[in-house]
Amino acid sequence: MAALRDILYRVNITATSGDMNVDVTGVAFDSRKVKPGFLFIAIKGLQTDGHEFIEKAASSRASVIICERLPETISDKITFITVKGTAKALGIIASNFYGNPSQKIKLIGVTGTNGKTTVVTLLFKLFTSLNYKAGMLSTVVNRIVDKDIIATHTTPDPIKINELLVQMIEAGCTHCFMEVSSHAVDQGRIEGLHFTGALFTNITHDHLDYHHTFESYIRAKKGFFDGLSSDAFALVNIDDKRGMVMLQNCKAKKKTYGLKKMADFKAKIITNSMIGLELEVGDKNVWFKLIGDFNAYNLLAVYGAACLLGEDPELLLMKLSSLTGANGRFELIRPGSKFTAIVDYAHTPDALKNVLETIQHFRTGTEQVISIVGCGGDRDKTKRPLMAAIACKYSNKVIFTSDNPRSEDPMEIIREMQKGVGPSEAKKTLVMADREEAIKTACMLAKEKDIILVAGKGHENYQEIKGVKYPFDDKEVLERMLKMFAN
Repeated sequence: MAALRDILYRVNITATSGDMNVDVTGVAFDSRKVKPGFLFIAIKGLQTDGHEFIEKAASSRASVIICERLPETISDKITFITVKGTAKALGIIASNFYGNPSQKIKLIGVTGTNGKTTVVTLLFKLFTSLNYKAGMLSTVVNRIVDKDIIATHTTPDPIKINELLVQMIEAGCTHCFMEVSSHAVDQGRIEGLHFTGALFTNITHDHLDYHHTFESYIRAKKGFFDGLSSDAFALVNIDDKRGMVMLQNCKAKKKTYGLKKMADFKAKIITNSMIGLELEVGDKNVWFKLIGDFNAYNLLAVYGAACLLGEDPELLLMKLSSLTGANGRFELIRPGSKFTAIVDYAHTPDALKNVLETIQHFRTGTEQVISIVGCGGDRDKTKRPLMAAIACKYSNKVIFTSDNPRSEDPMEIIREMQKGVGPSEAKKTLVMADREEAIKTACMLAKEKDIILVAGKGHENYQEIKGVKYPFDDKEVLERMLKMFAN
């Protein structure tokens, strides 16, 4: 319970009606979750407008309703407050209601098109190995020390974020590492949070179904850095041409990392193989278990952030050298099998290109690369032909299949992908909408030492079709197929 006046601190109020001296027992933006004494915030979303559910919230005995426009009928038993933007108000109110937990923990946010999950996971593992109690908010899972909580979004809603931060603090956590998506910034999900530091990995083609233009996508990412306070740090990939854009007008302490340009945290790749990376970091040569150039950047980002958090650089390199990456990110399935099978979450053109270029780097020239690729339904359609073209360029055989088609026809998604395939490369492609059959076919086609890449779903253990999530795990299917074709 909290006093209404206290939880309205820093909210941009335009008008009030009713008793402002009331206590609030809870906060909700879903009218179905409203209980007596709750504050209900009407959020205008992509699918529904919370203003249409004000009456329902009132009937559930909400004591306070916050909205952008008042309903035609106002009850004198309810306090009505209008604000300029309810989405941003929600973040501030949620933080205030829960006692601003982000100010009581070192909160590190990681944003970028690719690498967010790996960086957050590595930071969590690193600080755990340093004997800190830590929390993690990621695409794969939310974690409080050793307790896993199912993740439904890359970045949860503001109420959930603050609830989880409170639980982390109660569990003794000193640090929290969270992914910050462009959607979260644009929708105000991180409003009211105090970040100790922010990391930028890279920005490439993605989410144009939501942002519409690449420029607005960049602005959304930059919005995260624009909101940092002067006592925070901002660490960006200087090798990405938008890295320095993130630092423009940013009040935080500005730091950079990179492999190519001069940077505050710089490394050089000495060895890059299927069993790991050797990097020269400062005057140290260190071997890491992660694979590929993209992971060199991820490791360097983690190292830089940990240094900025005050940890000993030499100890950090030692600890980092023993860590593995995130689930479903360039994950080798049953190494030592007749052929190599890799599962990766790559679902953007750049991520797919990075993974396939890494595979090309390891080839001796005789192995085939067989890629299984699909694109998600109800998402950015412009990347479909690009991903197909990249798959064909770097693979000997490509099987176009279903990813998470959601409400779309899987075959229509595949047809849009095929628009990126030229006549000369069409002969190396197969179409198999059934994802399990696609994986089985790849295993049947693979010969000794060939490499199979199953891209797009990574850690996901479901396939979403027509609003229903069916159990499906690329790794589990591959395991079965590898056993079947072991001899």
